[in-house]
Order: sequence, then structure tokens, then C-alpha cells
Amino acid sequence: MEDLREPFLAAGDHVVRVLEREEVAVAWERPSALADWSVGGLAAHFASQLPTALRLLRAASGPAPIPLEEHYARAAWVTAELDDEVNVGIRGTGDSQAASGRDAVLAAASEALAELSGVLVDLPEDHAVLIPWQGWSLSRDDFLTARMMEIVVHGEDVAASVGIAAPPLPPEVLDPVLRLLTRLAVRRHGQAAVVAALTRSERAPRTISAF
Repeated sequence: MEDLREPFLAAGDHVVRVLEREEVAVAWERPSALADWSVGGLAAHFASQLPTALRLLRAASGPAPIPLEEHYARAAWVTAELDDEVNVGIRGTGDSQAASGRDAVLAAASEALAELSGVLVDLPEDHAVLIPWQGWSLSRDDFLTARMMEIVVHGEDVAASVGIAAPPLPPEVLDPVLRLLTRLAVRRHGQAAVVAALTRSERAPRTISAF
């Protein structure tokens, strides 16, 4: 298992760099590129990955962790429809966080990032991170992978919503996220569909989306 503590901090810097863009502040109240999300609500959800990670990583080690792919197999939001309770709740939380405005959201993310460095440096590899709203734990680096995936995906969502390009991500951030998304896509669509989509345009399926 690779040590993802430093890559996670790099992903956190990515959050701040996207949120700092003036285009995000200007478009805060506008609809985003995702259905039923405002730019502000989406950006606040994106930014919340840092204070959420800080809070959970500071907690005592939880019960024995489950595999990362099992986490996504169990999580209700993965297969929920847009108007299902779990997704309505996620959007509602984002909107509530966004009500304080871009500058406050950015400040909270920046503060959490500054504190995460000190928390992560002493966090052992075998620390189990309890996700209380799910009721199970992930290993330290699986948890960081899951948070980085949220950061990578929603960073692109925010950028697309305001007409900018998200900053390029270093391989140490992007590679574990792409490995996770590829495994989830294979689980959902099958090996043949994913291989064809990546290599054979003449028989590529319409989508190999991981979610």
C-alpha cells in the first residue's frame, strides 16, 4: 500500500487553488454543470472534503476496515437517483455550507488544510478511519484515496461550471484516483467494456462511468 499522506495534502492544495478563482465567486449563486446543484453548493461540497477529512482523521481508530471497493458497493449514494433522499440530503448540506459565501468556504478549507499536515504526519498506516454516517471504517490510505477521488471529480465539476480549466494534478494524486475509478468501472460495466472504451473506438460502449 502506498503512503498517500503527502499526495492528499497536494490534493488539498488543489481544492484551495480552484476555490480561489474569481470565476467561482462570481458564479456562486448560478446553476452548476450538475443537475440541481448551484455553483456555490457544489463548490462547498468540494471544499468540505478537507474539514471532513480533518474531523474523521482526528478521531480514535475505528473498527476493522472494509476494502475500498466494498465501501462503494455498500454506499447508498452510488446507486441512488437524483431525487432520492441521500442525494437530496447531500445537496442540501452543500447549499447550507454555501450560504456563508465563497470567502468563508475558502477560509474553512484553507484552515483545515493547514491543520491536516500536523494530523497526518503522526497517523499510522494501520489507523482505521470510521465514517460515522456509513457505519464502517476504511484504512488510512483507502480513506485518503476516497477523499482524493471526491476532490478530483468535483474539482472538474466546479471548473466546468464556471468555464475554467482545473489546475493539472500531479501523478501522485491522479494515479490512485484513476486506478480506483477504473476498478469501479470494471465492476459496474465489465472488463470487455472498459478495455474497448480505452482502446477500440469501433466497439466502445456509450459509457463506462464508474458511478
